Amino acid sequence: MVELDQFKVELQGLKEPLAQVRGSLDLNNKEKRIEELEREMEAPGFWDNPEDANEKMKTLKELKDVVDKMSALETSYEDIQTLIEMGYEEADESLIPEIREELDSLISRLDDIRIATLLSGEFDGENAILKLSAGAGGTESCDWAAMLYRMYTRWAEKRGFTVDVLDYLDGEEAGIKSVTFQVNGTNAYGYLKGEKGVHRLVRISPFNAQGKRQTSFVSLDVMPDIEKDIDIEINDDDIRIDTYRSSGAGGQHINKTSSAIRITHFPTGIVVQCQNERSQHMNKDKAMQMLKAKLYMLKLEENKEKLDDIRGEVTEIGWGNQIRSYVFQPYKLVKDLRTGEESGNVDAVMDGNIDRFVNSYLKWINTSDSQ
Repeated sequence: MVELDQFKVELQGLKEPLAQVRGSLDLNNKEKRIEELEREMEAPGFWDNPEDANEKMKTLKELKDVVDKMSALETSYEDIQTLIEMGYEEADESLIPEIREELDSLISRLDDIRIATLLSGEFDGENAILKLSAGAGGTESCDWAAMLYRMYTRWAEKRGFTVDVLDYLDGEEAGIKSVTFQVNGTNAYGYLKGEKGVHRLVRISPFNAQGKRQTSFVSLDVMPDIEKDIDIEINDDDIRIDTYRSSGAGGQHINKTSSAIRITHFPTGIVVQCQNERSQHMNKDKAMQMLKAKLYMLKLEENKEKLDDIRGEVTEIGWGNQIRSYVFQPYKLVKDLRTGEESGNVDAVMDGNIDRFVNSYLKWINTSDSQ
C-alpha cells in the first residue's frame, strides 16, 4: 500500500534525528548520575540537610524525566515499525489511521525533546519571573496586559507548571496596569526568555464607542529566578525601600495588608516589587532577591561573550520596538517579527498555545549563535 511505503520512509527519516538527540542528551552519564543519587538517598543521614536533599531530589526527577522521555521515543519508534510490518503482512488498511497518529505523535515529541536540548544557557533551567506592563493605549493596553497574562498562565498550566503572583496593579478602568508573576517548572526561563519584549495588539476596541481599530502595546520583562546566593553587593545608600498596602485583583493571591515592598535602585533606576508573601519580611527578601538577580543579569550583559544569552532591557513600550504582533482585525494573524513564525489561529494562541513561537525563537537564536 502507498500509505505504508510513505510511513516507512518517514520513520526511516527519524532514525538519525533520534540518534543525534540521544547523543546530545549524554544519556549514559545521566543514567550513572541517577544511580549515584539513588544510592545517596538510601544512605543514613540523607535528610540531615533538607535543603541539599530536596535539591538532589529535584535533580533526580529531572534526570529521570529526560531518560524516560528518550526511552519512550525509542519504544514508539519500534512499535510503529512493528505496525508497518503488520500492515504489509496482513494488508490491513485499518492500521493506517493508527500508524499516522502514532507517527505524528512521535514527530511532535521528538521535536519537543530536541528543543529542550537547546536549553543549555546558564539560567535556562531556572524558574522564570515575568513582568507585564501596559504601555501606549490607555485602558485598551491594560485589557491587553490582562489578555497576555491569561495567555502565559494558560501556557504554564498546559505544561504542568505553577504560577505565583508576586505583584499586581489593576488598570484604572479595566484590565491590568502591571503584574509580576513567577512561572515554576523545569526550564521555565529557558522557554520563556525569548518572550521578552514589546507585544503589539491590533483590534476593534471594545472600549471605543466609535468601533475603530486601535493599536496597543504591552512590554514583557523576563528574568530567571536565581535562588542561589548571588555575589552582588548593594549599598544601603543606593536603594530606597517603600512599604505600601497590597491591592489589585489578585484575590486570594494577594495579602491585603501594608506589607507590600517596593525597592528602588538609584544607580540603575531598577524598581522591583513584591506583595504576595505572608509577611513584610518575606516580601522584602523576595524583592531583594529579584533586585540582585536583575543587577546580576545587567552585569552579565556587559560581558560580550554572554550578550546573546541574556537580552537587553526592554525599551520604550510603543511603535518600532515590538517583537510580535497580534492582529484581530481586519484579519487574524499572530506574527513574530524576529523569526517570521506566524499563526492565523489567534484564539488558540491567546489560549496559551504559543509553543510554535517559543520553539521557533530557540531554533532561531541557536542558529544565530552558531554563525
